[in-house]
Amino acid sequence: MSDRDPSDDSEDPNAEVQYHIEVGPDDVAETVLLPGNPGRVDKVTALWDDYDEKASHREYRTATGAYDGESLSVTSTGIGSPSAAIAVEELARVGADTFIRVGSCGAIQEGMEVGDLVITSGAVRQEGTSKEYVREDYPAAADHEVVSALVAAADRLGYDYHVGITMSADSFYAGQGRSGFEGFEAAGSDALVDELREANVKNIEMEAASILTIANVYGLRAGAVCAVYANRVTGEFRTEGESRAAECASLAAALLARMDEVKREAGVDRWHAGLSLE
Repeated sequence: MSDRDPSDDSEDPNAEVQYHIEVGPDDVAETVLLPGNPGRVDKVTALWDDYDEKASHREYRTATGAYDGESLSVTSTGIGSPSAAIAVEELARVGADTFIRVGSCGAIQEGMEVGDLVITSGAVRQEGTSKEYVREDYPAAADHEVVSALVAAADRLGYDYHVGITMSADSFYAGQGRSGFEGFEAAGSDALVDELREANVKNIEMEAASILTIANVYGLRAGAVCAVYANRVTGEFRTEGESRAAECASLAAALLARMDEVKREAGVDRWHAGLSLE
């Protein structure tokens, strides 16, 4: 006899439609793009062949459609890792198995321009959400197939991009080395960006580490592509590049679908350099 308390499921009375994102198994594709801002959903779907909006609840908006003939979905996650983790959890429960964060970030290395794209290969887990899933020394690694698809997409589209390590923080201000209210300085914040730069970290944002960690724990695929809004080296800031990030992620989703088809035909489980999409 199970020791499980039925009240554990009391916040989710419907076994199919998810409590927070309000979608069911027939509402989403296997690959889901994850922007933070709900308003960015419209900018993503504007690039698609067609789409239908499936749900809108709290910070979570979901639409499903097609890009370049391949099915995909988009769900906004709001700001930060706690809400992003909820989205990944509930999307996985209704059948999604591949997640691509589509966000914005601050670049901290020389030669990274506002509007460039940053494709995450792995992430520094400075956020707290992933620590509630697994020990702190567990790596937040992006799936190599997703990274490959994002790089191929950015290259095909002719967009300037960088690949490397991302740092995910829980705070936009103190946690990213910025001054807080009335000039408040968190302990160590004055050295934070310099230390990350010396370690060859490319950019700072707030969701990638939790998305990557949770996906790995569950055996799912995940990656991230972010547009550079802020250059922390020069102090420049512009909201530029989000459509490029959305198009790169959408094309990557289509390429992943084709990669999966080639794998099935070749009888292999993982994509590798010996396979071709041509």
